[in-house]
Amino acid sequence: MSAHAPETGIDDDSDSGPGAPHPLAREQAHLTASRAALRAMREDVEALDIRDVTANWVNAIVLQAQIDDRIKALADLAHTPLFFGRLNYLHAPGADLAEGAEGEQFYIGRRHVHDADGDPMVIDWRAPVSQPFYRASKNDPQDIALRRRFGYTGGELTAYEDEHLSDPSEAAAVSKLLQQEIERPRVGPMRDIVATIQPEQDEIVRSGLSGSVCVQGGPGTGKTAVGLHRVAYLLYAHRERLARTGTLVIGPNRSFLQYIEQVLPALGELEVKQATVEDLVSRDGLEIRGADAAATAVVKGDARMAEVLRRAVRSHVTPPSEPLMVVRGSRRWRVPAYELAEIVTELLDRDIRYGAARDALPQRIAHTVLVRMEQAGEAPDDRVQDAVARGAAVKAAVKAVWPAVDPAKLVLRLLSDAEFLAEHGQGVLSDEEQRLLLWAKPFRSVKSAKWSAADLVLIDEAADLVERTHSLGHVVLDEAQDLSPMQYRAVGRRCTTGSATVLGDLAQGTTPWATRSWDEALAHLGKPEAVLEELTAGFRVPREVIAYASRLLPSISPGLAPVSSVRETPGSLVVAAADPSDLTASVIEACRASLGHEGSVGLIAADARIPELARALEAAGMAYLSPGEETTAHARLTLVPASLAKGLEYDYVVLDEPAAIVAGEPDERTGLRRLYVCLTRAVSGLTALHADRLPEALAGV
Repeated sequence: MSAHAPETGIDDDSDSGPGAPHPLAREQAHLTASRAALRAMREDVEALDIRDVTANWVNAIVLQAQIDDRIKALADLAHTPLFFGRLNYLHAPGADLAEGAEGEQFYIGRRHVHDADGDPMVIDWRAPVSQPFYRASKNDPQDIALRRRFGYTGGELTAYEDEHLSDPSEAAAVSKLLQQEIERPRVGPMRDIVATIQPEQDEIVRSGLSGSVCVQGGPGTGKTAVGLHRVAYLLYAHRERLARTGTLVIGPNRSFLQYIEQVLPALGELEVKQATVEDLVSRDGLEIRGADAAATAVVKGDARMAEVLRRAVRSHVTPPSEPLMVVRGSRRWRVPAYELAEIVTELLDRDIRYGAARDALPQRIAHTVLVRMEQAGEAPDDRVQDAVARGAAVKAAVKAVWPAVDPAKLVLRLLSDAEFLAEHGQGVLSDEEQRLLLWAKPFRSVKSAKWSAADLVLIDEAADLVERTHSLGHVVLDEAQDLSPMQYRAVGRRCTTGSATVLGDLAQGTTPWATRSWDEALAHLGKPEAVLEELTAGFRVPREVIAYASRLLPSISPGLAPVSSVRETPGSLVVAAADPSDLTASVIEACRASLGHEGSVGLIAADARIPELARALEAAGMAYLSPGEETTAHARLTLVPASLAKGLEYDYVVLDEPAAIVAGEPDERTGLRRLYVCLTRAVSGLTALHADRLPEALAGV
């Protein structure tokens, strides 16, 4: 492998000759030309006049929206490299050429760019011809003669690095530019990793739309980025289908979504929605104003609640005891009670949605009446059947037999009425579990109730029993290990006809109902056939830091393989004791020292310690951000409660009092898992300060 920077003056480019400009200068010229071509593509779209295409105002609105989106997608981001690599094929891809025929050269970038003649200047990283950039190796060159990586400073191309994959005399080596890109200081929201995707990550990214994938990945393995890039790839490969069905990224909290929200737009994908599970199950007029004790939340999140709700919904059906009399003109048509009961039983046995069955019932009754009319010699048609179904007598019968069900009122009754809960929880929930579910003081109405997050998931389940939830084409579920079985069911309802990418780390489960195994989780999600992939190579967290945090694994997730970091960074870990009376001052000083380095800084502490640290930072004149707020060159310090640290990354982390983080959770294992999360947020360096004794699992005693 050979590397080149402007000052080297080395020219070993295969297409250079005497008197030719330096290869770097040629690559810089190609970058300039590509930016000009992208600008021309954008100007062509901006020049479109929809009046030349359609006179229909509805079509005009739709078309203008599409044009606006296209203009946004063609934006040239000044500090984002337009291309990051180049491939020289030995032979033209896909062409059946004679031996020795010249290959073709492709620049690999974030989006496709073509010149005025339509010839490609930059190839989208998702195109099949780009795949060897990520997967080709000395052992498997995939018809690649040369792979070139580019280094950038800001938006300027300043270096390149070559691998001659087909040259057996050149030894395989670690890419310095690749390592520099991985270690580049982080200011602002999460970046894409399109230039640094590894072969094992690329296999997951390019897996097909029809199958679901579950990715178990420890800290720094890039599982979140893999999930986001898979969405981008699927949109490229199946754009029309996903444009119809939709895509969704689900994260653990709003701060996390703010952190990742720029990744897909940077890749030109603007239509992917983002939400939390709470967003999914929210309903108009219902607010989360209550909180459950851990034991209660565990019961509410248990998959058995689905059966309790199913029973409660179906209990509203009352078998008819009276015959139905339908009047049509001068004739009366009688449907006996037993025949009505047979219709009701048949609909119940079909186990279709409660609302769908209720909608079908009047037509089934009307059809029975039409049969009697035909037997009497009449010739009724569909209009007569519809009229009978809409008649007052049939409507009254349906209301009595199969009344409408309000999901929120149903859950309100279950949590308020001990007899109702006991009736439908019998044999499913124990007496103690039922007592945990019941409100100490029942609320009078749906609007006055202090609903918890788990309650809204129950309401969502009940709503799906009444009416089918809309399904999307693809759903990405991140930090999935923290979901309850009922939350998995809520997400699964959104992709019953589509596929899913599930991302998580069992060792980072920090809820009382945290996932115990991916097989169990995928079953609740409705995707038991999903392929389980494991990422164990760490690229973000230094080896010293991840090794220290991995001391906790035997206590928090026995049997889980520790992450093996590819980055050895001497001096990246500092664990120091502080005087109890001076801990806060020591933490502030450590933050000041960390700010002396380039990049972002996160001060992570137990939630209970945040107010004191905030006051200390203000007294020291050190401005700070809240989790999710975008860091800038002038605001690089974020104060992070331990409960919100998951999924976030900072160049340097100052960790305040590990023992307090553990003590802030309801049990020791959950506390140690929370600590594991906090210890693994650093990309370049971690300073952990403590006044209390370190947890035994961490101290290694």
